[in-house]
Amino acid sequence: MDIVFVEGLQIETVIGIYDWEREIRQRVVLDLELGTDIKHAAQTEEIDNTLNYKAVCDRLIEFVQESEFLLVETMAEEIASLLMREFSVSWLTLKLAKPDAIPAAAAVGVKIERGERS
Repeated sequence: MDIVFVEGLQIETVIGIYDWEREIRQRVVLDLELGTDIKHAAQTEEIDNTLNYKAVCDRLIEFVQESEFLLVETMAEEIASLLMREFSVSWLTLKLAKPDAIPAAAAVGVKIERGERS
């Protein structure tokens, strides 16, 4: 299995459990590894034969900007489900960070893996 990756995708959204967090937009940062087969795309040089990372990023920006989750865990699960459903991704890892949540930390968040590597 090959991997298409996205690192450091920054999106502003409503995320958090505290009342003040429900009234502001906060930055989340996504790092993704998406399992796919790139051989056919490499042979044909046709974007339609690969996992289009621009389309993935555009969809994630739209989804996350419009969402309002309490927990990063829920957001991560919903993002993973969306990617597997809409982009036929069979395996992924997702790191979802809130870089501004804890002033003394560079970032906090979750990292999940869904699906099976082949």
